[in-house]
Amino acid sequence: MSDAPNSHGTSQTAERENAPHGVSGAWGGGAARTADLLRTPGVSQVRQSRTDRDPRIWPAEACSSAGVKRILVYSHDTFGLGNIKRMLEISKHLVAAYTNVSVLIISGSPIVHAFRIPPHIDYIKLPCLTRTLDGLYDVKFLGLGYEETIRMRTTLITSAILDFSPDLILVDKKPFGVSNELSPGLRLLHARGALPKVVLLLRDILDNQETTTSTWERNHYHEAVRCFYDRILVVGSPEIFDLATEYKFPASSESKVQFCGYLRRDRGSQTRAQIRGELGVHDEHLVLVTGGGGEDGYQLLANYVQGLNHLPKETKIKSLLICGPEMSEQNRRRLRDAAARPGLVIQDFNNDMMGCIDAADLVVSMAGYNTVCEILSLCKRAIVVPRVRPVQEQWMRAERMARLGLLRTIHPDHVTPMKLMRAVTEELNADDGWPQRAYAVDLDGMSRVATILYALLDDSAPVSTIAMT
Repeated sequence: MSDAPNSHGTSQTAERENAPHGVSGAWGGGAARTADLLRTPGVSQVRQSRTDRDPRIWPAEACSSAGVKRILVYSHDTFGLGNIKRMLEISKHLVAAYTNVSVLIISGSPIVHAFRIPPHIDYIKLPCLTRTLDGLYDVKFLGLGYEETIRMRTTLITSAILDFSPDLILVDKKPFGVSNELSPGLRLLHARGALPKVVLLLRDILDNQETTTSTWERNHYHEAVRCFYDRILVVGSPEIFDLATEYKFPASSESKVQFCGYLRRDRGSQTRAQIRGELGVHDEHLVLVTGGGGEDGYQLLANYVQGLNHLPKETKIKSLLICGPEMSEQNRRRLRDAAARPGLVIQDFNNDMMGCIDAADLVVSMAGYNTVCEILSLCKRAIVVPRVRPVQEQWMRAERMARLGLLRTIHPDHVTPMKLMRAVTEELNADDGWPQRAYAVDLDGMSRVATILYALLDDSAPVSTIAMT
């Protein structure tokens, strides 16, 4: 595989530098213009506080110290753990690979504090949002209205961007952020002439074609890419899903797309033998069942627990169920009440998911991007029951990978306890040359993303020559 045509250099930089301060319609028509933007409640105070201290508003290069490259990572995090886990893993890889990099993560994840944060990485926690079943956003915890919460988040984000003065901004999925909360910070940087490198990171699949193309058009995301972004990095493979083609990207956006491959995950902190020993696994099969973050994973875990009742008593299976930190306490209790069966272990959360997957003979899970990458990294047999609402992303990923023989998938509308347990039994008893028969997935995305980002920080490095092999 090769990169997009070599148009990532001076022509795009010039285009970005000559972009208008406001993108037409992207922030409410005339309000998108810089003069109006600076009067936006919250944002105006942020900018005023800077000008009160020093009317010059320091450029980013004047704020750098001892040659440290500053990277700001925006991860909106409205549902589940996928976004923050992905962005945190990339951040960890960056600081491990390059000693002169400092990363500040801006996240709305309710459990960002639960992850191990290494030196040279810190985070700012935003008030939490949540995504409803119909795909709309709402406030998760605070007793505030949605607009008030977005205004607060916008102020925090804009302040962080101006004070941290990043050399590079890495944005997850949404070019203007949730409800355009990232837009004021980008525009203020542009207005003061500070032009850090700005990179959009997209997972392999966003949603179905119709929904995604209309969302990008309605929110003026392609205009945002044209005016503010240097690169779009896709952590996927065009052979599995060619994002730019499937979503009909215009030439201005397509020319900035670079496929990096899927994100390989490192092995866990515990070995397969250690975890199996702790769980008392001897000659049994170990099945790991996970609902991801857990907010909508209850039905999958409940089907599995009920399905155990359909197994013959002599079946040698031990099961590890991980609820996920965002599963409701009521659903946790329901699972425990139904789980009075030997050989079944239920955990609320496990911070060594890769170790658990390594220990398992079979994984039963949803089909989130991170979970699939973890399964592929360890070449594990898997049965995935993807989420299909409010977005189709997981089902599309599961279908395409099932066609390649990488996993087995069951549509959630067709799952019953008996059907799920039949699939589990078939996979455990299969003798089909796995994993040799599986399609070879490119899993070098982590190193490519880190290399490309660092090359963008170092203008002398030829970014366009970094190719997928």
